Amino acid sequence: MGDLVTARLVLHPMTISEAERVVAGEPDSGARWAPGYPTDGDVSAAKRFLGTCADTGDPQPFGTYEIRRREDGLAIGGLGFHGPADENGSVTIGYGLIPSARGKGYAAEALRELLLFARSCGVTSVKGDADHDNIASQYVMLAAGMRPAGQDERVRYFEIAWTDTATTTDPRS
Repeated sequence: MGDLVTARLVLHPMTISEAERVVAGEPDSGARWAPGYPTDGDVSAAKRFLGTCADTGDPQPFGTYEIRRREDGLAIGGLGFHGPADENGSVTIGYGLIPSARGKGYAAEALRELLLFARSCGVTSVKGDADHDNIASQYVMLAAGMRPAGQDERVRYFEIAWTDTATTTDPRS
């Protein structure tokens, strides 16, 4: 599977060896990591990805993606799916950036691309959540087109759903 490309970003599908390096905190000679990458969230996502690979095989296209800036190729965060679509065609997503990359619109740009990609793969709905005090993450989901879908004592839930029949043709084409 190839990279997903936006105006300013490359969403690179993580491989098993890349995920192992993220977990170890040791880039290989070709990896270009911005200072602060990987975050604890990136390490957690890489561990989840490796667990999925060990249990059921590589989940791509519903795996983990490294967010890289196009201008310099540096990894600044990650996003991805918590697993393949369920029986209703729904997936859950997560994302995060290093602190120095926040507030520049990168997260919303990356999430919009991932939502388009999910829809092109036949996904009918995408869900996410953010802690009550994480206003920035809530804003990212709203800016990417997701809408509030409830809350509990810990988090606010967001979702986007498509009622039309999803196509297997990439809508970005």
